[in-house]
Amino acid sequence: KLVVNHEDFQKALIEVTPSGMREVFIENPDIKWDQVGGLEDVKQELQEAVEWPMKYPGLYDKLGHRMPRGILLHGPSGTGKTLLAKAVATESEANFVSVRGPELLSKWVGESERGIREIFRRARQASPCVVFFDEIDSIAPIRGAGGETAVTERVVSQLLTELDGMENMHGVVVLAATNRADMIDPALLRPGRFDKIIQIPLPDKDSRKRIIEIGAKAIPVIDDANDPQHVDYEKIAELTDGLSGADTAAIANTAVSLVIHEFLDKHPDVKDVEKSSENAKVTMKHFEEAVKKVREQKDLKMGEKLVASYYR
Repeated sequence: KLVVNHEDFQKALIEVTPSGMREVFIENPDIKWDQVGGLEDVKQELQEAVEWPMKYPGLYDKLGHRMPRGILLHGPSGTGKTLLAKAVATESEANFVSVRGPELLSKWVGESERGIREIFRRARQASPCVVFFDEIDSIAPIRGAGGETAVTERVVSQLLTELDGMENMHGVVVLAATNRADMIDPALLRPGRFDKIIQIPLPDKDSRKRIIEIGAKAIPVIDDANDPQHVDYEKIAELTDGLSGADTAAIANTAVSLVIHEFLDKHPDVKDVEKSSENAKVTMKHFEEAVKKVREQKDLKMGEKLVASYYR
């Protein structure tokens, strides 16, 4: 006798894609808050603005709290804006629609505006939903400043219309990211549209240490404090002063690539590699060399010959 129970329905829910999202590019990010190194104040703001209202709508409705329609994340490249947006969607248990600004622009009249309308229509159907516009400055530049085109002017107007129409949209929030907040049309930044503007700074020492620790979780490192080559995360955090979160996150993988290079030089025989692979360890020396490589890559100027490489 076959019986369908509640557990079967729960498993089916995981497999089924909401029909309203089938024609929209969606991700199912699995990024938790503890996978975002540092930025504790920013994470707290996003929890209060998005996660809690989505998780506890009854409480917020009873208290008369209005969820922000839009949140703008701005800061230098590589500071974790996209990662934060994915973490918000994951922790809020919401659908996630990711839109890269330049991808919306079309040479055909009306196509870009139609794309904006379609994104918001699908988001309404698939609520709770987080809509994320990356590089929003590319589609919403300041009107009348000379840098805009007829297409971007119409896109800005359509964005304003959709944001103004979000008053009756429950469970939908718009996040946008930019490293040029000064280039965005001021009309979008008024209250009722992008209500909240959050600056994402470069990581401080504690944040960099946390980012490195997260990156090194799955890496075999020498962690015996009595070993002169044990990995000192505190010292690495000091060495990475001024690096962005993305650059800092690249260090662990770059250190692994250095170990692989050394190991293969010492063990040219394929069978020997398989037997001895457990002895491969990442040491402090490898991390220090990785920091140098990342800095060399970061400091390269346009037109210079590529002298270093590292892994993201």
